[in-house]
Amino acid sequence: MKIARLLGAAATAVMATGALAATAVPASGQDLLNPDMVPAMQRDLGLTHDQAIARLKSEDVATRVTESLTAALGDAFGGATYNAATGKAHVTTTNAALAGKIREAGAEAEVVRFSARQLNSTVDTLNAADKAAPAAITGWGVDDATNRVTLDVLQGQRAAADAFLAKSGVDKSVVTIRETAVKPTTYANIRGGDAYYIGGSSRCSVGFATTTGFVTAGHCGALTGGGSLTGSNGAALGSWITYRFPGVDYAAVRTNSSWTPVAQMNNGTAVRGQSNAATGTSVCKAGSTTGWTCGTIGAKNQSVRYAEGTVNGMTATNVRSAAGDSGGGFIAGNYAQGVLSGGNTSVTYFYPIAGALSGTGTTLKTS
Repeated sequence: MKIARLLGAAATAVMATGALAATAVPASGQDLLNPDMVPAMQRDLGLTHDQAIARLKSEDVATRVTESLTAALGDAFGGATYNAATGKAHVTTTNAALAGKIREAGAEAEVVRFSARQLNSTVDTLNAADKAAPAAITGWGVDDATNRVTLDVLQGQRAAADAFLAKSGVDKSVVTIRETAVKPTTYANIRGGDAYYIGGSSRCSVGFATTTGFVTAGHCGALTGGGSLTGSNGAALGSWITYRFPGVDYAAVRTNSSWTPVAQMNNGTAVRGQSNAATGTSVCKAGSTTGWTCGTIGAKNQSVRYAEGTVNGMTATNVRSAAGDSGGGFIAGNYAQGVLSGGNTSVTYFYPIAGALSGTGTTLKTS
């Protein structure tokens, strides 16, 4: 039996009821709308219908401006966030002489102390020292909003963070220490729900359709020994192309001839391509446990220390998720952002789609 919906971030894509009708493409850039994303944004971001539509449009423009300026500013690029109050990209630079160029491109400008290259280099140094980090440290990464690298440590364990920074050799002026109450965990190996299954019982969520199947979280394969794959209807799904975790967290599945990858999320949202939306941009996630939930993109290049090992290069969000959502896709407007890795009660992390695709040698299915 041919099923035409192996896509999105939840295994409702594998339901035998067939594909949902694609959303009609309205005029004036409203093709980024879909039946579920706007209501989810209204619920989770506290917006009206019109505000959600306006935000999606302005974020799409801001993302394009940000990506253009990232390349144009080079080593002087400091970072970027989305300013929801003004609807513009907020781009920082270490070179005051370039502020005018940023404004001419349609973004807000700010001069900062550290370049994105410096911040990412600091993260690289901390990543290299990962094995020396005490268990109390839950992760670290770039925060474009503050132009610093943040290092998270369990409450009352700040001394452990200070000692680790001293041992790592990084410039402490680049780092801000934050205390957190909970550790991050991966979201996998929970039964139930409409998703795909590994070994007949462990459950994860499809991320995005590729030309040969789909991408998802690497720990879905790694923590289950790469077990056999079935859809929520019990039919054989295909086979693993690869899965990698920890260090990174991505996997790819090659589906068999009974499944047709489609360039949509499971609620009809069209996937036009991929992008690297700025911090502050609204983003929605489709997962097999919590369904469609929305929030905003947080700090990037985050190193998250799970019990199974550290995963580097992730992006933080405040999107609600739960066990079984692992692998689910994060999408901003119509552009894929990444696949869900894990988190805790206040933050959810996704592994960027660009790294997932290049690491698995797959190509995003787009419309």
